[in-house]
Amino acid sequence: MPTDSAELSLLSLFSISTFFIFLVIKNLSKKIGNGILLDQDFDKPQAFHKDPVPRCGGLAAIISLVIYILINHLLFDEFLNDYFFLSATLFLIGFLDDLKLKINATSRLFAMIFILLLSIIFLSVNIENMDVPYLVDWMRNRFFELFFILLCFLFIVNGANLIDGFNGLLAIHLIIINCILLIISLSNEQTEFALFIAAQTVIFFSFLLFNFPSAKIFLGDSGSYLFGTIITLNIIAINNANPQISSFFFSTLVFYLFFEVFFSFFRKLYQRKSPLLPDENHLHMLVYKKLIKKNYLTSLIINTVYLFLILPAFYFMENSLFSRIWFFSLLLFYLIFYYLISRKSNS
Repeated sequence: MPTDSAELSLLSLFSISTFFIFLVIKNLSKKIGNGILLDQDFDKPQAFHKDPVPRCGGLAAIISLVIYILINHLLFDEFLNDYFFLSATLFLIGFLDDLKLKINATSRLFAMIFILLLSIIFLSVNIENMDVPYLVDWMRNRFFELFFILLCFLFIVNGANLIDGFNGLLAIHLIIINCILLIISLSNEQTEFALFIAAQTVIFFSFLLFNFPSAKIFLGDSGSYLFGTIITLNIIAINNANPQISSFFFSTLVFYLFFEVFFSFFRKLYQRKSPLLPDENHLHMLVYKKLIKKNYLTSLIINTVYLFLILPAFYFMENSLFSRIWFFSLLLFYLIFYYLISRKSNS
């Protein structure tokens, strides 16, 4: 097992190599397949670029992640099967779309559900720490447990994909989440996992350098699926390893990712739209259109507000009652703010 100084040296080398992986992939992506990875769709709802931008962030990220998983196996004699298999397969679903092999939203969703169910069953993905009494009882039923974990992945992975359209919005958001998880891991002497989270954060930050404030690369669907998968697995792992922390705290931590999808699904049904297709009425797009007017600044403002809303939950994360109250307060805050800003947008 490496010493602390060896771990820091390893992380430093990984940081440098990850940066260069992103740099090389960025430069090569314009030449791969006659520019097949270039995003030239300027008419989609979330498009802000006027020149072709390579959707290669996911490719650079998966290469970096696999390298770290192999290093982790050599150092700790542990192969991160769940991270490797789930990340690779969900990455592949998104990458097919990045390669402009048009896969409709329904087919993509069913492919995702199929892969997730197989992974949850055969990789024994489970949630052990729940401080909601009736959910604890229901989770003893394997079918309900499968359904619940499946929903967790679907909401967070698709939430990551949904907010990825703004420069830096997803990357900064995940860096904040991972920094909090890193503090928890270090505080509880979970050193090996803390090192893995730090390595992930290096990947997020490396992408951010090329995506913010102006986008030189995009994540693509492959990258947003990959990042969403990583965060979901992180939350489950830290939740299971720290039963003293309220599970509502972890729900609060990924609140923006999952509730944006949950709310948008029912909003679109109410508006008689397909819940699987993008539109321009997501919270971050309304903030951009009516309040901020700048892509990168919208990302900064939303994540700054998110950080201040998360800090009280972080301070009281072992207090189950506070965590519950704060979680439902955030639901109310989101709904009120969305209502007010949507009215302003339509006036």
